[in-house]
Amino acid sequence: MHYNLEARATWSPQQVIALWRHVGIKAVLATSRPNEGTLDLMAQKAPDIKIVPFLRPYRVQPDRHDWFVNPEVEVFVGKELRRGIYRGIGEFHIFGKDADAPYMIKIARLARAKDLYLHAHSDEDAIERILHHAPGVKLIWAHTGMSTSLDKVEAMFALYPNLVGELSYRGDLEQDGKLHPQWKRLFLRYPDRFVVGTDTWVTQRWDEVGQLIAFYRRMLSELPADVAERIAYKNGFAMFGLQ
Repeated sequence: MHYNLEARATWSPQQVIALWRHVGIKAVLATSRPNEGTLDLMAQKAPDIKIVPFLRPYRVQPDRHDWFVNPEVEVFVGKELRRGIYRGIGEFHIFGKDADAPYMIKIARLARAKDLYLHAHSDEDAIERILHHAPGVKLIWAHTGMSTSLDKVEAMFALYPNLVGELSYRGDLEQDGKLHPQWKRLFLRYPDRFVVGTDTWVTQRWDEVGQLIAFYRRMLSELPADVAERIAYKNGFAMFGLQ
């Protein structure tokens, strides 16, 4: 989830919490631009909704294009980390050989050292470069590559045990109104390696949260109950030590 500057002008923190209650969301990985959006939601201290804060390395929207080579962003991230509240870094965008940038390597190794997750919106090339730079780092793959072939996804999950797939914007989860057979095979093979997401990256997506959750519930209903529960919430709870 993102609670970005633009959405904050339309959706108050109280409205966001009320929406989550209405659709039955119990825990959220929150990553916002700027990070004050996440802090505003945490300040609501909702007793029934767990918020897991991630540090987004963006101060403003243009940072997404050069954050990994911008010395001002490095200073910003260092300052944010001193809050001592974040469980991960991201969502950030990086593709291909840009993942060899010295600061990306530094961030990956820092995350491994501090037991933080990375949350990367990346192609498979960048993901593999990051995991090469910091073997063993825990990485949530935003949109599970979005358009990465399922054969490649399956191969990467076999190769990298610390890789977790987030499922928003995967347009191929269903086929002819049913759960795609290859996705079903992946879920059954790796039931503890996937989480769902709303990716409210633009304000319009907040109006669609109810539809997105209904879609996930329909899709997950085709899986054994224990697998569906893992993907729906138990994996996230286990990743971040939530009760």
